[in-house]
Amino acid sequence: MSNGDIFVGEVIGTAILILFGAGVCAAVTLRHSKARAAGWVVIAFGWGFGVLAGAYTAAPLSGGQLNPAVTIGIAVDTGVWGKVWVYLLGQFTGAMLGAALTYLVYLAQFQANVRDEESGEEPTPTLGIFATIPEIRNPVANLITEIIATIALVLPILAFGLTKGLGESGTTVLIVSLLVVGIGLSLGGPTGYAINPTRDLGPRIVHAFLPIPNKGTSDWGYAWIPVVGPLIGGALAGVIYNVAF
Repeated sequence: MSNGDIFVGEVIGTAILILFGAGVCAAVTLRHSKARAAGWVVIAFGWGFGVLAGAYTAAPLSGGQLNPAVTIGIAVDTGVWGKVWVYLLGQFTGAMLGAALTYLVYLAQFQANVRDEESGEEPTPTLGIFATIPEIRNPVANLITEIIATIALVLPILAFGLTKGLGESGTTVLIVSLLVVGIGLSLGGPTGYAINPTRDLGPRIVHAFLPIPNKGTSDWGYAWIPVVGPLIGGALAGVIYNVAF
């Protein structure tokens, strides 16, 4: 695969991933959305379907990694680092693009994010649509959660490569999408399961610049955890896979 194919594939695939993922968060969060208050199960499946659509779309061009933690895990396992920077650049660019597209899809709802004079309902904080927010702010615990959850993602992805039939039949991406749903349902409660550095950082940057009324803080004090935790988790998964398998 050429650098150009990798970059374009990762941009498109990651943009689709974030469009679906941030989109379902917007659907559940924003006032005047038909899916408002649909709940965590809906969010988990929305992110899973985002992985499904994004990875299948990107696969012919880049392999559809869409996640620096996955890219780092593969590089640690194989020892091949030459194209890592291309993957990371494409993923970061795609994540920002996907966040911007989500804003455009829900533009009217974002613009209506003001105090409801009839009911007295206050504006909705919007950071959770774009980035992760811990339920209990404890940096050590939050970091551990992201590391373990990312290992739970990357290690199975590496192991799926041992089953040739999965790759040949094209079902690997489907299984990975279900894996993401499972991680969300089982491990997403403490931090909102970033498990992907650019999935959090790219949209968080976009959130900081978007002209959303009453959008609240972008919480840069927490932003390092969903970046560092998944990177550590991805690297550890690569080491574990290399040693154990």
